[in-house]
Amino acid sequence: MSGAEPTGATRAEPTRGAARRTSAVLRRAAGLPLAVLWLAFVVTHLYVAMIGWRMPALPMGDTVFVYEPWARNALGGGAIVGVTESWVYPQLALVPMLIAQGLSQLIHPLFPGSYAVGSASYVVAWSILVTVLDAIGFAFLLRGTRARRSRIRRGTALLWMVALVLLGPIAMFRIDAITVPLAIIGGLWLFSRPAVASALFTIGAWIKIWPGALFVAALALLRGRIRMLVSAAIVTFVVVLGLVLLGGSKNLLGFLSQMSGRGLQIEAVGATPLLWLTQIGVTRIQYDRQILTFQLAGPGVDIVAAVLTPLMVLGVLAVVALALWKLRAGASARRLLPATMLALVAILIACNKVGSPQFQVWMLAPLVLWCLFDGPRVGIPAILVLADYALTQAVYPVVYDQLLAAEALPIALLSARNILVVVICVIAIRAIVRTPVRRPSSLAVALPETRRS
Repeated sequence: MSGAEPTGATRAEPTRGAARRTSAVLRRAAGLPLAVLWLAFVVTHLYVAMIGWRMPALPMGDTVFVYEPWARNALGGGAIVGVTESWVYPQLALVPMLIAQGLSQLIHPLFPGSYAVGSASYVVAWSILVTVLDAIGFAFLLRGTRARRSRIRRGTALLWMVALVLLGPIAMFRIDAITVPLAIIGGLWLFSRPAVASALFTIGAWIKIWPGALFVAALALLRGRIRMLVSAAIVTFVVVLGLVLLGGSKNLLGFLSQMSGRGLQIEAVGATPLLWLTQIGVTRIQYDRQILTFQLAGPGVDIVAAVLTPLMVLGVLAVVALALWKLRAGASARRLLPATMLALVAILIACNKVGSPQFQVWMLAPLVLWCLFDGPRVGIPAILVLADYALTQAVYPVVYDQLLAAEALPIALLSARNILVVVICVIAIRAIVRTPVRRPSSLAVALPETRRS
Protein backbone atom coordinates (compact mmCIF):
# COMPACT_ATOMS: atom_id res chain seq x y z
CA MET A 1 0.00 0.00 0.00
CA SER A 2 2.57 2.54 -1.14
CA GLY A 3 -0.02 5.26 -1.59
CA ALA A 4 -1.39 5.00 1.94
CA GLU A 5 -1.24 7.96 4.26
CA PRO A 6 1.37 7.74 7.04
CA THR A 7 -0.05 6.65 10.36
CA GLY A 8 0.03 8.83 13.48
CA ALA A 9 2.80 6.63 14.84
CA THR A 10 4.86 7.19 11.68
CA ARG A 11 4.36 10.92 11.78
CA ALA A 12 5.35 11.03 15.44
CA GLU A 13 8.52 8.97 14.88
CA PRO A 14 10.91 11.95 14.32
CA THR A 15 9.76 13.57 17.56
CA ARG A 16 10.04 10.32 19.44
CA GLY A 17 13.48 9.75 17.94
CA ALA A 18 14.60 13.17 19.14
CA ALA A 19 13.22 12.38 22.58
CA ARG A 20 15.14 9.10 22.66
CA ARG A 21 18.34 10.87 21.65
CA THR A 22 17.81 13.42 24.43
CA SER A 23 17.31 10.62 26.94
CA ALA A 24 20.46 8.95 25.66
CA VAL A 25 22.46 12.14 26.15
CA LEU A 26 21.15 12.44 29.71
CA ARG A 27 22.11 8.83 30.40
CA ARG A 28 25.65 9.44 29.16
CA ALA A 29 25.87 12.59 31.27
CA ALA A 30 24.84 10.50 34.27
CA GLY A 31 28.23 8.80 34.14
CA LEU A 32 30.19 12.05 34.51
CA PRO A 33 32.20 12.47 37.73
CA LEU A 34 30.94 15.00 40.25
CA ALA A 35 34.05 17.15 39.69
CA VAL A 36 33.17 17.50 36.00
CA LEU A 37 29.60 18.51 36.83
CA TRP A 38 30.77 21.14 39.30
CA LEU A 39 33.25 22.41 36.70
CA ALA A 40 30.32 22.70 34.28
CA PHE A 41 28.42 24.62 36.95
CA VAL A 42 31.24 27.14 37.42
CA VAL A 43 31.89 27.58 33.71
CA THR A 44 28.18 28.00 32.98
CA HIS A 45 27.68 30.73 35.56
CA LEU A 46 30.85 32.57 34.58
CA TYR A 47 29.82 32.43 30.93
CA VAL A 48 26.25 33.60 31.54
CA ALA A 49 27.44 36.44 33.80
CA MET A 50 30.14 37.60 31.39
CA ILE A 51 28.05 37.65 28.23
CA GLY A 52 25.62 39.89 30.05
CA TRP A 53 28.25 42.64 29.78
CA ARG A 54 28.82 42.13 26.08
CA MET A 55 25.43 41.47 24.53
CA PRO A 56 23.18 44.20 23.10
CA ALA A 57 20.16 45.69 24.88
CA LEU A 58 22.02 45.57 28.25
CA PRO A 59 20.37 42.38 29.60
CA MET A 60 21.45 43.19 33.16
CA GLY A 61 19.65 46.53 32.89
CA ASP A 62 16.93 45.79 35.46
CA THR A 63 19.58 44.72 37.95
CA VAL A 64 21.61 47.92 37.80
CA PHE A 65 18.97 50.48 36.79
CA VAL A 66 16.05 49.25 38.88
CA TYR A 67 17.04 46.80 41.63
CA GLU A 68 20.00 48.80 42.92
CA PRO A 69 18.14 52.14 43.23
CA TRP A 70 15.30 50.35 45.03
CA ALA A 71 17.75 48.76 47.46
CA ARG A 72 19.78 51.97 47.91
CA ASN A 73 16.67 54.01 48.67
CA ALA A 74 15.43 51.46 51.18
CA LEU A 75 18.76 51.38 53.04
CA GLY A 76 19.28 55.13 52.78
CA GLY A 77 16.06 56.21 54.43
CA GLY A 78 14.10 56.80 51.25
CA ALA A 79 11.04 55.04 49.90
CA ILE A 80 10.78 51.33 50.66
CA VAL A 81 9.04 49.64 47.75
CA GLY A 82 6.26 47.34 48.85
CA VAL A 83 6.12 49.02 52.26
CA THR A 84 5.89 52.80 51.96
CA GLU A 85 4.68 52.64 48.37
CA SER A 86 2.93 50.12 46.14
CA TRP A 87 5.21 47.77 44.22
CA VAL A 88 4.99 45.47 41.22
CA TYR A 89 6.63 42.55 43.09
CA PRO A 90 5.66 40.70 46.27
CA GLN A 91 7.50 42.22 49.20
CA LEU A 92 10.13 39.53 49.84
CA ALA A 93 11.62 40.33 46.43
CA LEU A 94 13.31 43.28 48.12
CA VAL A 95 15.35 40.99 50.41
CA PRO A 96 17.79 39.64 47.76
CA MET A 97 18.12 43.14 46.36
CA LEU A 98 19.17 44.40 49.81
CA ILE A 99 21.59 41.49 50.24
CA ALA A 100 23.16 42.29 46.88
CA GLN A 101 23.45 45.95 47.90
CA GLY A 102 25.32 45.01 51.07
CA LEU A 103 27.66 42.72 49.14
CA SER A 104 28.14 45.43 46.53
CA GLN A 105 29.50 47.80 49.18
CA LEU A 106 32.05 45.19 50.24
CA ILE A 107 33.39 44.51 46.75
CA HIS A 108 33.04 48.05 45.34
CA PRO A 109 36.80 48.80 45.53
CA LEU A 110 37.39 45.82 43.23
CA PHE A 111 34.73 46.91 40.70
CA PRO A 112 34.63 50.73 40.81
CA GLY A 113 32.88 51.18 37.45
CA SER A 114 29.45 52.80 37.35
CA TYR A 115 26.45 53.48 35.13
CA ALA A 116 24.13 56.47 35.09
CA VAL A 117 22.20 55.35 38.19
CA GLY A 118 23.99 52.17 39.31
CA SER A 119 27.33 50.52 39.88
CA ALA A 120 29.24 47.67 38.30
CA SER A 121 29.84 46.24 41.76
CA TYR A 122 26.08 45.72 42.21
CA VAL A 123 25.88 43.68 39.00
CA VAL A 124 28.80 41.53 40.19
CA ALA A 125 27.22 41.19 43.64
CA TRP A 126 23.94 40.07 42.09
CA SER A 127 25.79 37.50 39.98
CA ILE A 128 27.51 36.15 43.08
CA LEU A 129 24.22 35.93 44.99
CA VAL A 130 22.47 34.03 42.19
CA THR A 131 25.47 31.72 41.76
CA VAL A 132 25.58 30.90 45.48
CA LEU A 133 21.86 30.10 45.57
CA ASP A 134 22.16 27.99 42.43
CA ALA A 135 25.13 26.17 43.98
CA ILE A 136 23.01 25.26 46.99
CA GLY A 137 20.26 23.95 44.71
CA PHE A 138 22.84 22.12 42.58
CA ALA A 139 24.31 20.44 45.66
CA PHE A 140 20.86 19.31 46.81
CA LEU A 141 20.13 17.98 43.34
CA LEU A 142 23.31 15.92 43.21
CA ARG A 143 22.66 14.24 46.54
CA GLY A 144 21.61 10.63 46.15
CA THR A 145 22.34 7.46 48.05
CA ARG A 146 21.43 4.81 45.52
CA ALA A 147 23.46 4.41 42.34
CA ARG A 148 20.46 4.71 39.99
CA ARG A 149 19.18 7.83 41.74
CA SER A 150 22.64 9.36 41.59
CA ARG A 151 22.88 8.75 37.83
CA ILE A 152 19.49 10.34 37.18
CA ARG A 153 20.37 13.38 39.25
CA ARG A 154 23.69 13.91 37.47
CA GLY A 155 22.01 13.88 34.07
CA THR A 156 19.40 16.31 35.36
CA ALA A 157 22.08 18.61 36.77
CA LEU A 158 23.73 18.82 33.36
CA LEU A 159 20.37 19.56 31.75
CA TRP A 160 19.97 22.49 34.16
CA MET A 161 23.33 23.95 33.05
CA VAL A 162 22.49 23.52 29.36
CA ALA A 163 19.20 25.34 29.94
CA LEU A 164 20.99 28.29 31.56
CA VAL A 165 23.41 28.62 28.66
CA LEU A 166 20.57 28.56 26.11
CA LEU A 167 18.47 31.10 28.02
CA GLY A 168 21.45 33.39 28.54
CA PRO A 169 21.94 36.35 30.87
CA ILE A 170 18.21 36.82 31.45
CA ALA A 171 18.43 33.61 33.49
CA MET A 172 20.71 35.36 35.99
CA PHE A 173 20.01 39.10 35.97
CA ARG A 174 16.35 39.09 37.04
CA ILE A 175 14.60 38.50 40.36
CA ASP A 176 13.14 35.28 38.93
CA ALA A 177 16.61 33.70 39.17
CA ILE A 178 16.37 33.83 42.97
CA THR A 179 13.25 31.65 42.97
CA VAL A 180 14.54 28.81 40.77
CA PRO A 181 16.81 27.08 43.34
CA LEU A 182 14.13 27.55 46.01
CA ALA A 183 11.62 25.79 43.76
CA ILE A 184 14.02 22.97 42.89
CA ILE A 185 14.96 22.30 46.52
CA GLY A 186 11.29 22.45 47.49
CA GLY A 187 10.46 19.92 44.80
CA LEU A 188 13.21 17.59 45.98
CA TRP A 189 11.72 17.64 49.49
CA LEU A 190 8.08 17.22 48.52
CA PHE A 191 7.83 13.55 49.37
CA SER A 192 10.14 13.46 52.41
CA ARG A 193 9.53 16.88 53.99
CA PRO A 194 6.30 18.32 52.53
CA ALA A 195 6.06 21.06 55.18
CA VAL A 196 9.57 22.32 54.34
CA ALA A 197 8.81 22.11 50.62
CA SER A 198 5.62 24.09 51.15
CA ALA A 199 7.53 26.75 53.11
CA LEU A 200 10.07 27.12 50.29
CA PHE A 201 7.34 27.39 47.65
CA THR A 202 5.58 30.02 49.77
CA ILE A 203 8.76 32.03 50.27
CA GLY A 204 9.32 31.83 46.52
CA ALA A 205 5.77 33.04 45.87
CA TRP A 206 6.39 36.06 48.12
CA ILE A 207 9.36 36.87 45.87
CA LYS A 208 7.73 36.12 42.50
CA ILE A 209 4.24 34.62 42.33
CA TRP A 210 4.94 31.65 40.03
CA PRO A 211 6.19 29.12 42.69
CA GLY A 212 2.64 29.26 44.01
CA ALA A 213 1.69 27.11 41.00
CA LEU A 214 4.02 24.38 42.24
CA PHE A 215 2.41 24.63 45.67
CA VAL A 216 -1.06 24.29 44.14
CA ALA A 217 -0.03 21.18 42.20
CA ALA A 218 1.53 19.59 45.30
CA LEU A 219 -1.47 20.45 47.45
CA ALA A 220 -3.85 18.89 44.94
CA LEU A 221 -1.93 15.66 44.34
CA LEU A 222 0.06 14.75 47.44
CA ARG A 223 -0.70 13.62 50.94
CA GLY A 224 0.19 15.79 53.92
CA ARG A 225 -2.07 18.63 52.79
CA ILE A 226 -2.66 19.84 56.33
CA ARG A 227 1.06 20.10 56.99
CA MET A 228 1.60 21.95 53.72
CA LEU A 229 -1.22 24.39 54.41
CA VAL A 230 -0.02 25.05 57.97
CA SER A 231 3.53 25.60 56.75
CA ALA A 232 2.40 28.04 54.04
CA ALA A 233 0.17 29.84 56.54
CA ILE A 234 3.04 30.26 59.01
CA VAL A 235 5.35 31.74 56.36
CA THR A 236 2.61 34.06 55.14
CA PHE A 237 1.77 35.14 58.70
CA VAL A 238 5.42 36.01 59.41
CA VAL A 239 5.70 38.02 56.19
CA VAL A 240 2.43 39.87 56.76
CA LEU A 241 3.26 40.57 60.41
CA GLY A 242 6.63 41.99 59.44
CA LEU A 243 5.05 44.25 56.82
CA VAL A 244 2.40 45.47 59.24
CA LEU A 245 5.04 46.28 61.88
CA LEU A 246 6.99 48.21 59.23
CA GLY A 247 3.88 50.22 58.39
CA GLY A 248 3.21 48.59 55.03
CA SER A 249 -0.30 47.25 55.63
CA LYS A 250 -1.81 49.57 52.99
CA ASN A 251 0.49 48.18 50.32
CA LEU A 252 0.29 44.55 51.41
CA LEU A 253 -1.32 43.36 48.16
CA GLY A 254 -0.11 46.23 46.02
CA PHE A 255 1.60 43.85 43.61
CA LEU A 256 -1.80 42.42 42.63
CA SER A 257 -3.26 45.83 41.84
CA GLN A 258 -0.11 46.76 39.94
CA MET A 259 -0.42 43.63 37.82
CA SER A 260 -4.11 44.15 37.13
CA GLY A 261 -3.44 47.67 35.88
CA ARG A 262 -0.79 46.68 33.36
CA GLY A 263 -1.32 46.77 29.62
CA LEU A 264 -0.47 44.12 27.04
CA GLN A 265 3.31 43.73 26.79
CA ILE A 266 4.72 43.15 23.31
CA GLU A 267 6.31 39.80 24.27
CA ALA A 268 3.16 38.32 25.80
CA VAL A 269 1.88 35.18 24.11
CA GLY A 270 -1.58 36.71 23.71
CA ALA A 271 -0.07 39.76 22.01
CA THR A 272 1.41 37.76 19.12
CA PRO A 273 -1.34 38.33 16.49
CA LEU A 274 -1.66 42.00 17.44
CA LEU A 275 2.11 42.45 17.24
CA TRP A 276 2.01 41.40 13.59
CA LEU A 277 -0.53 44.18 12.98
CA THR A 278 2.25 46.70 13.63
CA GLN A 279 3.46 45.78 10.13
CA ILE A 280 0.42 47.47 8.59
CA GLY A 281 0.07 50.25 11.14
CA VAL A 282 -3.01 48.95 12.96
CA THR A 283 -1.20 48.62 16.29
CA ARG A 284 1.93 50.32 17.64
CA ILE A 285 4.56 49.80 20.30
CA GLN A 286 4.80 52.30 23.14
CA TYR A 287 6.80 52.56 26.37
CA ASP A 288 5.08 52.67 29.75
CA ARG A 289 7.33 54.73 32.00
CA GLN A 290 5.50 53.74 35.19
CA ILE A 291 5.76 49.98 34.66
CA LEU A 292 9.01 50.24 32.63
CA THR A 293 7.86 47.93 29.82
CA PHE A 294 7.09 48.15 26.12
CA GLN A 295 3.39 47.58 25.48
CA LEU A 296 1.03 47.46 22.53
CA ALA A 297 -1.56 50.10 21.77
CA GLY A 298 -4.32 50.04 19.21
CA PRO A 299 -7.62 48.31 18.34
CA GLY A 300 -8.25 45.06 20.19
CA VAL A 301 -5.39 45.43 22.67
CA ASP A 302 -7.57 46.26 25.68
CA ILE A 303 -9.95 43.38 24.89
CA VAL A 304 -7.13 40.83 24.75
CA ALA A 305 -5.61 42.21 27.95
CA ALA A 306 -8.97 41.94 29.73
CA VAL A 307 -9.58 38.36 28.60
CA LEU A 308 -6.19 36.90 29.51
CA THR A 309 -6.44 36.93 33.32
CA PRO A 310 -9.84 35.18 33.49
CA LEU A 311 -8.54 32.70 30.91
CA MET A 312 -5.54 32.05 33.15
CA VAL A 313 -7.78 31.29 36.12
CA LEU A 314 -9.95 28.94 34.08
CA GLY A 315 -6.88 27.20 32.68
CA VAL A 316 -5.37 26.63 36.13
CA LEU A 317 -8.65 25.26 37.49
CA ALA A 318 -9.06 22.95 34.49
CA VAL A 319 -5.55 21.49 34.80
CA VAL A 320 -5.92 20.94 38.55
CA ALA A 321 -9.30 19.26 37.99
CA LEU A 322 -7.83 17.02 35.29
CA ALA A 323 -4.91 15.99 37.50
CA LEU A 324 -7.23 15.25 40.42
CA TRP A 325 -9.46 13.14 38.18
CA LYS A 326 -6.46 11.08 37.04
CA LEU A 327 -5.25 10.72 40.62
CA ARG A 328 -8.62 9.42 41.80
CA ALA A 329 -8.71 7.04 38.84
CA GLY A 330 -5.53 5.43 40.16
CA ALA A 331 -2.67 7.32 38.49
CA SER A 332 0.58 7.76 40.39
CA ALA A 333 0.90 11.15 42.09
CA ARG A 334 4.66 11.02 41.53
CA ARG A 335 4.17 10.75 37.77
CA LEU A 336 1.33 13.27 37.61
CA LEU A 337 3.08 15.95 39.65
CA PRO A 338 5.80 17.29 37.30
CA ALA A 339 3.55 17.33 34.24
CA THR A 340 0.90 19.18 36.26
CA MET A 341 3.49 21.67 37.50
CA LEU A 342 4.75 22.33 33.98
CA ALA A 343 1.22 22.70 32.61
CA LEU A 344 0.31 25.21 35.33
CA VAL A 345 3.47 27.24 34.85
CA ALA A 346 3.00 27.24 31.06
CA ILE A 347 -0.54 28.55 31.57
CA LEU A 348 0.78 31.33 33.80
CA ILE A 349 3.12 32.33 30.98
CA ALA A 350 0.75 31.84 28.06
CA CYS A 351 -2.17 33.74 29.65
CA ASN A 352 -0.08 36.55 31.11
CA LYS A 353 -0.45 40.14 29.96
CA VAL A 354 3.24 40.51 30.68
CA GLY A 355 5.61 38.48 28.51
CA SER A 356 8.98 39.31 30.03
CA PRO A 357 11.66 36.90 28.76
CA GLN A 358 12.68 35.88 32.28
CA PHE A 359 9.26 34.23 32.71
CA GLN A 360 10.57 31.31 30.66
CA VAL A 361 12.88 30.33 33.52
CA TRP A 362 9.76 29.30 35.47
CA MET A 363 9.62 26.10 33.41
CA LEU A 364 13.05 24.98 34.59
CA ALA A 365 12.06 23.68 38.04
CA PRO A 366 9.13 21.56 36.72
CA LEU A 367 11.42 20.19 34.00
CA VAL A 368 14.10 19.25 36.55
CA LEU A 369 11.50 17.52 38.73
CA TRP A 370 10.04 15.74 35.69
CA CYS A 371 13.48 14.28 34.95
CA LEU A 372 13.70 13.00 38.54
CA PHE A 373 10.15 11.72 39.03
CA ASP A 374 9.21 10.43 35.57
CA GLY A 375 12.35 10.42 33.44
CA PRO A 376 11.19 8.18 30.55
CA ARG A 377 8.50 10.69 29.53
CA VAL A 378 10.62 13.84 29.75
CA GLY A 379 12.40 13.69 26.38
CA ILE A 380 9.93 15.70 24.29
CA PRO A 381 9.19 18.34 26.99
CA ALA A 382 12.94 18.77 27.53
CA ILE A 383 13.58 19.35 23.81
CA LEU A 384 10.73 21.87 23.60
CA VAL A 385 11.81 23.81 26.68
CA LEU A 386 15.43 23.99 25.50
CA ALA A 387 14.26 25.18 22.07
CA ASP A 388 12.07 27.76 23.81
CA TYR A 389 15.11 28.99 25.76
CA ALA A 390 17.26 29.30 22.64
CA LEU A 391 14.55 31.33 20.88
CA THR A 392 14.06 33.49 23.96
CA GLN A 393 17.73 34.46 24.00
CA ALA A 394 17.65 35.06 20.25
CA VAL A 395 14.85 37.58 20.78
CA TYR A 396 16.21 39.08 24.01
CA PRO A 397 18.77 40.45 23.97
CA VAL A 398 20.10 39.57 20.50
CA VAL A 399 17.45 41.17 18.23
CA TYR A 400 15.47 43.06 20.85
CA ASP A 401 16.30 46.49 19.43
CA GLN A 402 14.93 45.37 16.07
CA LEU A 403 11.83 44.00 17.80
CA LEU A 404 11.17 47.42 19.32
CA ALA A 405 11.39 48.78 15.79
CA ALA A 406 8.69 46.24 14.81
CA GLU A 407 10.86 44.47 12.24
CA ALA A 408 9.49 41.25 10.78
CA LEU A 409 12.35 38.84 11.63
CA PRO A 410 12.34 39.40 15.40
CA ILE A 411 8.54 39.27 15.40
CA ALA A 412 8.76 35.90 13.63
CA LEU A 413 11.29 34.60 16.19
CA LEU A 414 9.13 35.81 19.05
CA SER A 415 6.05 34.25 17.46
CA ALA A 416 7.85 30.90 17.21
CA ARG A 417 8.83 31.14 20.88
CA ASN A 418 5.29 31.97 21.94
CA ILE A 419 3.87 29.09 19.90
CA LEU A 420 6.33 26.81 21.68
CA VAL A 421 4.97 27.93 25.06
CA VAL A 422 1.49 26.85 23.98
CA VAL A 423 2.83 23.56 22.60
CA ILE A 424 4.67 22.87 25.88
CA CYS A 425 1.43 23.46 27.75
CA VAL A 426 -0.43 21.05 25.45
CA ILE A 427 2.30 18.40 25.75
CA ALA A 428 2.21 18.66 29.55
CA ILE A 429 -1.59 18.33 29.60
CA ARG A 430 -1.35 15.35 27.25
CA ALA A 431 1.16 13.76 29.64
CA ILE A 432 -1.38 14.16 32.45
CA VAL A 433 -4.08 12.50 30.35
CA ARG A 434 -1.77 9.65 29.32
CA THR A 435 -0.44 8.93 32.80
CA PRO A 436 -1.06 5.19 33.32
CA VAL A 437 -3.84 4.24 35.72
CA ARG A 438 -3.36 1.27 38.00
CA ARG A 439 -6.70 -0.35 38.70
CA PRO A 440 -6.52 -2.54 41.82
CA SER A 441 -7.77 -6.10 41.45
CA SER A 442 -10.21 -7.59 43.91
CA LEU A 443 -7.30 -9.43 45.57
CA ALA A 444 -5.40 -6.18 45.97
CA VAL A 445 -8.42 -4.56 47.56
CA ALA A 446 -8.71 -7.43 50.02
CA LEU A 447 -5.02 -7.49 50.93
CA PRO A 448 -3.51 -4.11 51.91
CA GLU A 449 0.06 -5.38 51.62
CA THR A 450 -0.59 -6.34 47.97
CA ARG A 451 -2.08 -2.95 47.28
CA ARG A 452 0.99 -1.21 48.64
CA SER A 453 3.22 -3.15 46.32
